[in-house]
Amino acid sequence: MTRMRAVDAAVLILEKEGATQAFGLPGAAINPFYSAMRAHGGIKHILARHVEAASHMAEGFTRAAPGNIGICIGTSGPAGTDMITGLYSASADSIPILCITGQAPVSKLHKEDFQAVDIASIAAPVSKWAVTVLEPAQVPGSFQKAFQLMRSGRPGPVLIDLPIDVQLAEIEFDIETYTPLEVQRPAATRAQAEKAIAMLNAAERPLIVAGGGIVNADAADLLVEFAELTGIPVVPTLMGWGTIADDHPLHAGMVGLQTSHRYGNATMLEADFVLGIGNRWANRHTGGIETYTRDRTFVHVDIEPTQIGRVFAPDYGIVSDAGAALAEFLDVAHELKLTGQLRERGDWAATCRERKRTLLRKTHFDTVPIKPQRVYEEMNAAFGPDVRYVTTIGLSQIQAAQMLHVYKPRHWINAGQAGPLGWTLPAAIGVATALPDETVVALSGDYDFQFLIEELAVGAQFNIPYVHVVVNNSYLGLIRQAQRAFDMDYYVQLSFENINSPEVNGYGVDHLKVAEGLGCKAIRVTEPDRIGSAMAEAKRLMAEHRVPVLVEVILERVTNVSMGLEIDSINEFEELADSFEDAPTAIAAQPEYEAAGSPS
Repeated sequence: MTRMRAVDAAVLILEKEGATQAFGLPGAAINPFYSAMRAHGGIKHILARHVEAASHMAEGFTRAAPGNIGICIGTSGPAGTDMITGLYSASADSIPILCITGQAPVSKLHKEDFQAVDIASIAAPVSKWAVTVLEPAQVPGSFQKAFQLMRSGRPGPVLIDLPIDVQLAEIEFDIETYTPLEVQRPAATRAQAEKAIAMLNAAERPLIVAGGGIVNADAADLLVEFAELTGIPVVPTLMGWGTIADDHPLHAGMVGLQTSHRYGNATMLEADFVLGIGNRWANRHTGGIETYTRDRTFVHVDIEPTQIGRVFAPDYGIVSDAGAALAEFLDVAHELKLTGQLRERGDWAATCRERKRTLLRKTHFDTVPIKPQRVYEEMNAAFGPDVRYVTTIGLSQIQAAQMLHVYKPRHWINAGQAGPLGWTLPAAIGVATALPDETVVALSGDYDFQFLIEELAVGAQFNIPYVHVVVNNSYLGLIRQAQRAFDMDYYVQLSFENINSPEVNGYGVDHLKVAEGLGCKAIRVTEPDRIGSAMAEAKRLMAEHRVPVLVEVILERVTNVSMGLEIDSINEFEELADSFEDAPTAIAAQPEYEAAGSPS
């Protein structure tokens, strides 16, 4: 045993558990923890400008690669309350991050000491566990438990609050014999898999709905193998986008009220059986439950027992890790294939591909001001299949999900359920920190970009390169579109006459000057034919200077994006594609596909 400060034990445990990247801000009540990080040297640290941003950076870091757990660190009081949005976002999307806060001395917690707040109680509803550690000897066990909880079952965030006297107290601890606790993940049984596959095999027009649980389980390869063996088309959810490549012959498109494809909704409405794996049946995916479930049989697989039946009662539910369930499903399906009992799905898959070929939205517009659809067309062409997209909410995110293409898991990183404005920029910094040699592209509307715009300085200071595409209509676009129901346009315009930048008048904020003032590079585009060259220049500047690069595209002020209240009644607003020339980066040419084989 070795005698050391409790914070030294905590930092050593972080290193042993493999969580070695922190984002945060030092302060008086957390300085002992920072001194331990400095002493041991195994924890890398990025200095954020805002603690909420640090929590989103940690979340982006976690989402970027399997096994990552980002750490967010802040002092007492407002630092912890600033983390709440990050905890909420991580909790909602099943993302493990560890938030660590300083705290007033234990003896002062009930005396309204400076910056003393009961952060554990505040954080409890948006975390898997939130605790103020009152005894120094409990620090090692608290960190050990935190990692077990973050990784077990449905993943999620934890907050550990450390009073300053607890941090400084000496304890006996032996890091050499420290062992992480066993992670608990439920697994489907053989009997459950046989029942689910029997129900699937009996269906005429089955679909697989692939959720974010497949990404968390690192099981995309198993999903694709299962789809190819059975010949069943796959609908990824927004959080599961990338689990099957957009150009795969069995990718049937996304379903929903907003982030969906016309062909995806049409295919769902034709289906008679749905196997949901690692998904939540989120309301913007389903729309009205009666419409979504009518004349369909549902099997739902989820790692969290209380998720089964939360939105609607499936015909059969299985509590299981997505990867474990897919492995069992594959074993059963292989046996059926060998005995000639696995049903052939070629005709059904072919009709899904035909919808994907024909039910397209137009992207190729040449008008000035620029229509947003053209931006996503050019992004597809400029960044290719290996890009990592990061975004949160708004018309930009909705239309991007309708028109961009994603080919791999963890290449679409989106705050799906919480959707906090400002999330995109710091999350992109977290992703780019985890993947410094990959192309990371953030996408924001102008309001999302402005929320935490100061974090550009973090990217400049620490040489964290990524491209940030800002589609600027100087509007709260999604709220403006929603206000149509009230026949108003009320406090949603961001435009004003900028006395310092007459070139942006009508659009207000001069984002280029702000970005350059924060140490980054920036490009403004006003004509559609210049978008592609601007994207190429941004990649060059990013590689040369190793800083964030802004590409601001000036859009038409008002665009109504395709959406609706039911999946069978989406309002398209804009003209649709008559040919592939109207949507040149659409996934159009789909090869024929044979079950249990390869594209012919």
